[in-house]
Order: sequence, then structure tokens, then C-alpha cells
Amino acid sequence: MIRRQLSRTDRLLPAVSLLVALSAFACAPLLSGRPLRLFDGYNALQGFAQLGLLALAIGITMIAGEFDLSVVGTYALGGMVAVGAGVTSPVLGVLAAVAVGAAVGAAQGGLIAWLRVPSMPVTLATYIALLGLTHVLSGGLSRTYPNSAATLWVDQTIAGVFSPRSLLTLAAFVVAAVVLGCTRLGRELRAIGGDRRASRVAGVRVDRRVVATFTVSGTLAALGGALLGYSFASANPDPGLQPLILAAVAALLGGVSLAGGRGTPLGLLAGALSIAVLAQIVATTALPDFSTQLLYAALLAVIVAVESPGLHRGVARARAHRADASTNHPIRTEELSCPKP
Repeated sequence: MIRRQLSRTDRLLPAVSLLVALSAFACAPLLSGRPLRLFDGYNALQGFAQLGLLALAIGITMIAGEFDLSVVGTYALGGMVAVGAGVTSPVLGVLAAVAVGAAVGAAQGGLIAWLRVPSMPVTLATYIALLGLTHVLSGGLSRTYPNSAATLWVDQTIAGVFSPRSLLTLAAFVVAAVVLGCTRLGRELRAIGGDRRASRVAGVRVDRRVVATFTVSGTLAALGGALLGYSFASANPDPGLQPLILAAVAALLGGVSLAGGRGTPLGLLAGALSIAVLAQIVATTALPDFSTQLLYAALLAVIVAVESPGLHRGVARARAHRADASTNHPIRTEELSCPKP
């Protein structure tokens, strides 16, 4: 039974990814020429805080068989709203950003669920619209956040390697793991991602679950943008596509299937940590910037190979052939010969 559990891609891939990343991190001094310090771990977790909530947002929608391209737009809008509304009260700014993100997610989730349209074109249109709205709010320029106390608080060191921002990100993963692992919501999301028609027949309220999934996705993305805006003391109206690419890679490394119906928040946590640790390795060893892109491209190639249906069929055929060979072994001639008197 343990062997069968470990052979599952959604469990094996995140564990192997994190183990490889940590092993490479431990070997980084061989290239950098200096020993690792606590500050390196702090920087890695800061990178995780910047990426983690986006990876969790995308990963949850992918488990349900959808893909939320709008998370980067919500990420940018959430940061802009938090920086603008949280000058005197940082908590108020975060609440305003989260409310906006939840409203955006619920609106597009409703369109996808009730109109029965694919999520890709809807979320792409939302992404473009949100970037335009963010530019209107900021005048096309970055907006500075003058509350230095909040900036210092979100990035202060805790136990040498943590910060309030990274701890809040970890807490979001823990809450998601508890909710999806200890309630029927997790089973229903995987069922929806695996076979939506069968889920409807089984009595799952698919439309409500899809709306809730996109609402949570928008909330997480906006929260991540708000915390990043406070950390950088500014909000960027166009963060580019790199956050979306890294979050998608982290979700895939976390064991989420491209076809939906598979994945866990703990696997997503391992995937996001793997990407953050690898990015810190590149920074610690002072490798050229293009090496990061090559590394992520190699990771995507490995993920595509692992997810390849042809590879799965080949492995299944090899296992079936080996099972047949072990059960239908040739009978030795000695067993057929008659005993001598």
C-alpha cells in the first residue's frame, strides 16, 4: 500500500522536486565559494511569499479542471488597491484588496459556471481588463506606499528565516490543506476536475463549487499583491507574465494535473518552495539571468514528459508484460517427462 501511494504522481513529483531543490541548495557553496547563511534561507522564503499565493490560487482552479489566467491582473489590482487604501490603516488596505479580488473571482466564476463556457478565454479577458483598470487607477505609473512602519513589519525577520509575509503565506497553505483534506470540498473539487458530468449526476453542486473556486483564487491573488505592495513600498501596474509562468510551474511541480482532478495544497506548497529555493540558488551562485529561464524551461519539459499519456501507456504496457512473464513462465521439460521405473 505504501508503494502504491508513493507511486502516485501528485505525491511523488512534489516530494522529489523539493528534495532535489534542497539538495542543490545545500551544494550551492561549491559554486559560490561561501557558506550558506540564515539570510539565504530568509531570502528563499521571501521569494516563496512572493510566489506562493499565486501558485495556490492557480493550483486550486487547476484541481477543479479550470485555469485562472486573471490571477496576475488581480495580483496587480490588489496591490494597487492596498497601497491606495491602506495609507493610514494597512489592515483596511488588505481588506479592501481582498474584497476586490473576491468580487472579481466570483463574477468570472459565475460567467464560467452558469454560461458553461471555457475558463481560458474568460480569465484572459479578465486579465486584460484588470491591467487596464490598474493603469487607470495609477495613471500608468507605480504608486508609492508611504507607510514605512507597515513595510518594515511585513518583512521583519522572525527566527532568522521567517517574516510575517512568509508566515501568512504558509498559513494560507495550511488552511487550504485542512479544508480540502478534511472536508468533502476537496473530494468534490477533484471529482469536478476529473469528470464534471459524472459529478453532476452524483449530486455535486458543480456551479457553486466553480464560483467558490474562482472566488478563492481571486482572494488569494489579491492578498498576495497587497502583501507585495507593502513589502516593496510601491505597487506596479503591470507585473508582467513572469509571476504567472512561475506560479504555473510551481503548481505543476506540486503534482497538479494538466487535465484536472489531481493535486493537494501540500503538494502545491512543495512546488512553490522548490521554485523559490531554485531562484535563491541562482542568486546565491551569481549565475547569469538567462540560466533561470533555461532552468524553468527544463522543468517544464520534465513535467510534460511525466504527464505524457504515451509515457503512461508505455509504463502500463511494460508492467503488464512483466506481470504476464512472471505468471505464465515456461514449463521445464523435466516437469513433462515421465518418471523412469
